[in-house]
Amino acid sequence: MNDPAITEGKFSRLPDLLLIDGGKGQLRVAVEVLSELQLDEIEAIGLAKRHEEVFRPGQSEPHMLPQDSKALLLLRQIRDEAHRFAITYHRKLRGRRNLSSILDTVPGVGKKRKTALINHFGSLQKLSEASMEEISSLPEIPESIAEKIVEILRSNR
Repeated sequence: MNDPAITEGKFSRLPDLLLIDGGKGQLRVAVEVLSELQLDEIEAIGLAKRHEEVFRPGQSEPHMLPQDSKALLLLRQIRDEAHRFAITYHRKLRGRRNLSSILDTVPGVGKKRKTALINHFGSLQKLSEASMEEISSLPEIPESIAEKIVEILRSNR
């Protein structure tokens, strides 16, 4: 384990358990990657969604936890939170891509102004709801550019 990203800083403590969202196939790949990274000491299990089966490396048959098991409830909650986090993150990225592409069509908006708008408003929806005054209140955005932004956003609705 010579990788400084793993041995220093916020990733210096390795997890006790790696929960894989999937069955035997996904678990097998995860175990192979852990082995390649020389992280064999990390336990890994897979949670297959259809029947909430728990798979362990080297065991061909899944372990079935009782449906009312607190352990199964915890595993489900971890998986569901990971899904929620990933979906939220991808929506945010998609929103920023859409915002960025529309801003590319506004004359006078370059990288610095686009970055300021994206950082301040965060989404196309919020920017399109903003008044010209709100947009021009940013130090990087003069009133003339704010007018162009509002005009283009309103014409694209």
